[in-house]
Amino acid sequence: MNPITEDQIIKIAGMFKALGDPTRLRIFEFLRRCPPSSLLSIDEKGDVRPLEGPTAGEVCCQITGANQITSRISFHLKELRQAGLITMKRHGKNMICRINQEAVALLARYLDEQEKGGRNHDCC
Repeated sequence: MNPITEDQIIKIAGMFKALGDPTRLRIFEFLRRCPPSSLLSIDEKGDVRPLEGPTAGEVCCQITGANQITSRISFHLKELRQAGLITMKRHGKNMICRINQEAVALLARYLDEQEKGGRNHDCC
């Protein structure tokens, strides 16, 4: 396994910082375990399928109970997006939110290496 680079350490620190807020952690957990959105999409071939992730409004409803997105939830979604933990894609009037699987894999790899003592060779 390749060692984690300095750039990755900085990115991981940003992810942990973003997840250090309880509201952002609740949002991340909701996105991590939620099924695809109840909204439908029509692709270029005319096939109808569910959108791949909940809308920002659905996230807000789940976290706060509000029927439409609040500025507070919008701020937390932005922080998670900037940390690289989620992606947001506009689909019509909606913003579709999804977990960034590459970021989750990086965090898992980092935590797995720590668990296995993979970085002990750097220790004094």
